[in-house]
Amino acid sequence: MKYFKSLLPFIAGWVLLLFTDTFAAIGLYNGLLQLVLFSLVVCIPIWLTGRMSYVDIGWPLGLTIIGGLTWLLSDGEPLRAAMVSVVYMFVGGRMGLGALKLWSMGRLKKEFPRYEYQKKRWLAAGKTNTPLAMQVDALWQGLANASFLAMPAFVIAANPSEHIHLLEIIGLLVCVGAFAMESIADMQKLNFLRTMKKAGERNRVCNVGLWRYSRHPNYFGEWMVWNGLIIAAIPSWLALYEVESLGIWLLLGAGLLFASWKMYSTLVYDTGAEPSEYYSAQKRPEYKTYQHTTNMFFPGPNKK
Repeated sequence: MKYFKSLLPFIAGWVLLLFTDTFAAIGLYNGLLQLVLFSLVVCIPIWLTGRMSYVDIGWPLGLTIIGGLTWLLSDGEPLRAAMVSVVYMFVGGRMGLGALKLWSMGRLKKEFPRYEYQKKRWLAAGKTNTPLAMQVDALWQGLANASFLAMPAFVIAANPSEHIHLLEIIGLLVCVGAFAMESIADMQKLNFLRTMKKAGERNRVCNVGLWRYSRHPNYFGEWMVWNGLIIAAIPSWLALYEVESLGIWLLLGAGLLFASWKMYSTLVYDTGAEPSEYYSAQKRPEYKTYQHTTNMFFPGPNKK
């Protein structure tokens, strides 16, 4: 049971969608397509190679599936449905194409450090059957796409109102600003690494630009993209009170909050900041000083 308990919240989230009046059909189609995608693109390659890195291809491509289904099958106001669909397809397509490029360059032939760290954590937790643990870890990410990570898109696109709510505008602005922050942080780090390489310096700490205020501004930006979607979903969730039972309505609201929490925990603890820092502290002599002076996730002024 210790291998499978991580799947339970996501199975419950998918079942919740299937029991709604509004999302049963699109939830079923999305869940089945995510299952096919993760089986072919993630689970089978993991079984054949013993490497988890294929998740980086499957998970974002799953977001594009959510976007496409939302556009095609939602019954809400067309412009609203199109906008949230484009966000999902753009975010997923950008990351998915990046992962496919790495695959074409042969970079997936070696396990990514964050997944090596995950394997160390499994062993520390007594999960000695690594092949099984890898399959379960891949499955929960597919189930996340089938459940909580699809909820913002489905909820927003189901709203038939032609009136644009203030929270939808705020959510969209948060999404755009957060995506810009994530992209700028990635570019700043890439430029820093290129400069250090030209100067013949290795294992230096990137503490320029946004990296002066957070050790992981790119992850913070990614998390805020999801929070922007959830903020934009609030008016549409409120509108569902008229068509769903009270219990289902409350659970959908809890599901939106869970999506934010799960993205935070993933980006900080699971495959994001914590694994990155484990290896950075070993490779970069200045990194421990950087940890003491700069916030890990939430941007803020340097500590003295």
